[in-house]
Amino acid sequence: MPKNIEELIIKFLNKSINKKEWDELNLWYEKSEHNKLLHDYIQINYLVDEFMKEFNTERTKNNLLLKIKKDKRLSLRLNLMKYAAVVILFISTAYFFIGRHAQNNPQEVTPIIVDTNIKHGTDKAVLTLEDGSEVELAKGEEFKTKDVNSNGEAIIYDSNNKNKTKLAYNYLTIPRGGQFRVLLSDGTQVWLNSETQLKYPKNFIKGQTREVELIYGEAYFDISPSSNHNGDMFKVVNASQHIEVLGTEFNIKAYKDEDVVYTTLVEGKVTVNSEKKYQILKPSEQSILDIKTNNIDVKLVDAYNEISWKEGIFTFEKMPLIDIVKVLSRWYDIDFVFESEAIKENKFNGSLKRNLKIEEILDAIKNFNKIKDYKIYDRTIIIK
Repeated sequence: MPKNIEELIIKFLNKSINKKEWDELNLWYEKSEHNKLLHDYIQINYLVDEFMKEFNTERTKNNLLLKIKKDKRLSLRLNLMKYAAVVILFISTAYFFIGRHAQNNPQEVTPIIVDTNIKHGTDKAVLTLEDGSEVELAKGEEFKTKDVNSNGEAIIYDSNNKNKTKLAYNYLTIPRGGQFRVLLSDGTQVWLNSETQLKYPKNFIKGQTREVELIYGEAYFDISPSSNHNGDMFKVVNASQHIEVLGTEFNIKAYKDEDVVYTTLVEGKVTVNSEKKYQILKPSEQSILDIKTNNIDVKLVDAYNEISWKEGIFTFEKMPLIDIVKVLSRWYDIDFVFESEAIKENKFNGSLKRNLKIEEILDAIKNFNKIKDYKIYDRTIIIK
């Protein structure tokens, strides 16, 4: 493994990685043989984080990571397996305490799983063409017309579309348990998360604002700069707000079952507008629009935590279980029921791959005493 990749993974786990380093790590990760390595790193980091918090040994963890970072023998030559060996003692100790806790709580039993066939999400979408006809897009299946083609993971529009005077709109709808990417005719890329719908033109008209509509859901935008389009601005419209950009990267989360719209800026500059109120965002700032009051607040966030979904990672940072199950419901296409209202606000920290089985996600939450148990009946999960 290249030495610089080892350093980048440690930076990723310490949340000190910058945009350029993130892109380099992501390029390395795209090779399938590297997926398992990073996955192991993420799970180890998660376990250490949780163990240190549970047993008030944060100082020990910080000292360990500091030594890894400062010692050239460790930081430059340490491979994944050696790093795992360094922390295995902490993991083993954590499981020892968890095991003792389970023995002292005889009410905890093996989860009940009845007739389940729950799978994680995959690349799939429904494309609605300008004539109203619908085309199902699925992973591994190709679709092609004179203006557009899909390889089963993304849909690509022809930048040389001859119709430059009339707008013809398409819709891309992502169901629960799906994700997809679209490359618009101007070169703008959009990643769409589960339960999302985007309306956009097959082509843009020179001299007019390039406009798309996020009808609902979550999408990450990498906008083709206005300088490449004679200064034509780009606008993303939603029922509650619209965003004006010149060329930038940002994430919008506007789900139908939530009363808040989140806009997170990764790079560049955007203006968030809603009923005569507006906010200008800087990188790593997130606007929080309350749909009921129309109030807009802005806070600093870890931008890469907000967009980790498009890289195939769940990032739960002190997130209440009631919000976590919303994320899991969309990705696994399942429903949750809480037996107790009290546990809905239990907070959980963790970075976990989105290709894990739902049982693995729930076991991670259970192992750190955030829930007592769970039962799976077909596509419904009961949380205790």
